Amino acid sequence: MKKGFKLDTKSVEYAAKKIRTLSHPKRIEIVKLLEENEQMSVTQIYEKLNIIQAETSHHLALLKEYGILKKIRLGKKSIYSVNKKVLEDVINVAEELNKVL
Repeated sequence: MKKGFKLDTKSVEYAAKKIRTLSHPKRIEIVKLLEENEQMSVTQIYEKLNIIQAETSHHLALLKEYGILKKIRLGKKSIYSVNKKVLEDVINVAEELNKVL
C-alpha cells in the first residue's frame, strides 16, 4: 500500500456496494444500453434486452439506489438515464483501489 494512503472504511464500503451493484452482467448491459440511448423507459429496456419486466425493474431499482442511474417520471412512465458523474466516480475508485491494493 502507498505511504500516506488513508483508508476511509465507510467510503470504501459504500464504493464497494456500488461496484458490486454494477458488476452484474445484466446491469452492465442496462448501463451500456442507456449510455448508447441516453434515456429509455422500462418497457424499452426490457424489450431491447429480451428480459422480463420484473427482472428489469429489480436491476433498475438497485442501480438507482446507488445513484448509478437517474429516473424521471413522465406521466405513468419511468424514464431512466445514466448518472455519468456517479458512474465515473465508481470507475475511478475501482481504478485507484487496483493501484494501491
